[in-house]
Amino acid sequence: MDQNRLENIRLWQQRYVDERKYAGSALLIKQAGTERYFHAAGRRNVEENLDFTRDTLARIYSMTKPVTSVALMILAEKGLFHLDAPVSDFIPEFAEMQALIPGATSIDQTEPARTPTLHELLTHTSGLSYPFNPGILSQAMDHEQLMFKPNQGNLGKMVAHLASYPLAFQPGTRWEYSVSIDVLGRVIEVVSGRSLGDFFATEIFEPLGMGETGFRVPRTAGNRFASLYTPLSGDAMALNAAEPSVERLRLTDLHGGSPFETADMMSGGGGLVGTIDDYMRFTEMLRQKGRTRDGFILSPKTIEFMMKNHLPGDIASMGPQSFAEQPMDGMGFGLGGAVVLDPARARCPGSVGDFSWGGMASTFFWVDPVQDLSVVFFTQLAPSSSYPARAELKALVHGALTA
Repeated sequence: MDQNRLENIRLWQQRYVDERKYAGSALLIKQAGTERYFHAAGRRNVEENLDFTRDTLARIYSMTKPVTSVALMILAEKGLFHLDAPVSDFIPEFAEMQALIPGATSIDQTEPARTPTLHELLTHTSGLSYPFNPGILSQAMDHEQLMFKPNQGNLGKMVAHLASYPLAFQPGTRWEYSVSIDVLGRVIEVVSGRSLGDFFATEIFEPLGMGETGFRVPRTAGNRFASLYTPLSGDAMALNAAEPSVERLRLTDLHGGSPFETADMMSGGGGLVGTIDDYMRFTEMLRQKGRTRDGFILSPKTIEFMMKNHLPGDIASMGPQSFAEQPMDGMGFGLGGAVVLDPARARCPGSVGDFSWGGMASTFFWVDPVQDLSVVFFTQLAPSSSYPARAELKALVHGALTA
């Protein structure tokens, strides 16, 4: 990588701070396991004038999903289930499902539907949704606050409540970003007989040395936990009612009173907090096809399987109507993240086979098997759709490659 061209990334990070798009950010790049770039810019906490540093703790939101997907595949490798198993095998409340009829105008306009499979949950083709998506089901979920927030209590009870609602569409017929990975978090608990937090800690975090990642901010973190900001006037997660705020960095969550400091919900879809170096350890495990310091979390063949496109075409071909963390044209979806099928159609520099995902607070990661790259970007601004930072960042990183 050209060091002079990498300077463009530092300038870009600073420009986002100067323009009050992000309060601060950190970017870490490794190539073939060697660190090529790290830079932190701006503040993790504007109000207290605290720098965004390498050991800053951040909400990674949906970057939790790849971790949960890896956890599920750890159990699959033990032969405890197959991916075409219906989720009702583990959560009986999903046994008799209904789906909204095409063109439904109320939540009670339904027809019988089969139970989604674990594979459909992994690939967001299950018929589940999110409260911030458009549509009738999303409205009902929003009314009942079916969001799996850190202070929303027991995971099992929330998943059982979710199962009482119809699906947005017949399983397997569309792609829609959803709480399906939260449901899989409950499947992991049922199959393993352990809490999701305990399973993550012993099976993933400890082997990888991710000592500051979990569903709660560590007690030792102090003021290292970053503040969360939004450019919206209302709830940063209420995308259907998004209105810009006069203040571009409006504070929405601060250390000392954050629900992430006392979390009682283990959300496999969006509940983790951690440091950039911790998440790079997870990203590097993916790049190295499951390898850890002392062995393998998953076999290389399983990681290769996860990082393939599991859809019949790209995401756009499956009629999505939802918010997503990535472009949809030229992008497929694997188990836990998006897969680049055609960089030209995605309108973003990259390699065929790039595996990536992001979080609602604008965090982002990707693994490039062609360039042997691992890239992790941390900031704390919600929603992630506020600025085209991810596409700009990929262009900057690829612009620094010299071969």
